[in-house]
Amino acid sequence: RTQADLDAVAADVEALGRRAVAVPTDVMDEAQLQNLAEQAMAEFGRIDILVNNAGGFPPKPVLDTSGKEFVGAFRFNVASAFEMSRICAPLMVESAGGGNILNISSIAGHKPTPCFAAYGTAKGALSLLTQELAQEFAPKVRVNAIAVGSTKTDALNTVLTPEIEQTMVDLTPMARLGEVEDIALGALYLCSPAAAYVTGDILGVNGGLERLNMQMPRAWGGTG
Repeated sequence: RTQADLDAVAADVEALGRRAVAVPTDVMDEAQLQNLAEQAMAEFGRIDILVNNAGGFPPKPVLDTSGKEFVGAFRFNVASAFEMSRICAPLMVESAGGGNILNISSIAGHKPTPCFAAYGTAKGALSLLTQELAQEFAPKVRVNAIAVGSTKTDALNTVLTPEIEQTMVDLTPMARLGEVEDIALGALYLCSPAAAYVTGDILGVNGGLERLNMQMPRAWGGTG
């Protein structure tokens, strides 16, 4: 998450013959979110799609998680998406007649497991926020989410060892971890005319998981 990273992605987009503008933004700062939307409008003249992808919080036992950290996880994963949606939805209607909002949620939001109280609660709230916004913004703006499973990203790679990866693969019905392209294709569907009659949906792109595939300790012994 650096200017160089953003510029590299923008260059990849432009290499495909499309326009891209990189705007470094702290999603915890409402003024910067407002600036992001204004920059998009100034450059492109309209907003059609918003993807709320910023978020995360590492697995951590409840007894080691402070109240400040818990609230921070909620602000990072949920409040930032709420603010950006509130800012962009009117601009979508004014500039394009409507649009699409996509929230990147997680299977952790509806499959509880030890050490995911902060992250799972936040993602669960994000999924419900998705459905609330879908009801309020219909029929002009569609709002959906993807409940992602374990996906091979830089964030996951920080904790992934060969042993941990094999355990996670063994616990995943599709017998592999997700790739970023899996999530991207789900996003493409939900934000395209192919999903014109879909709103308030939480699309699972998680390899068929019915529980999280990370073995984490319970507070007083055992794993879940």
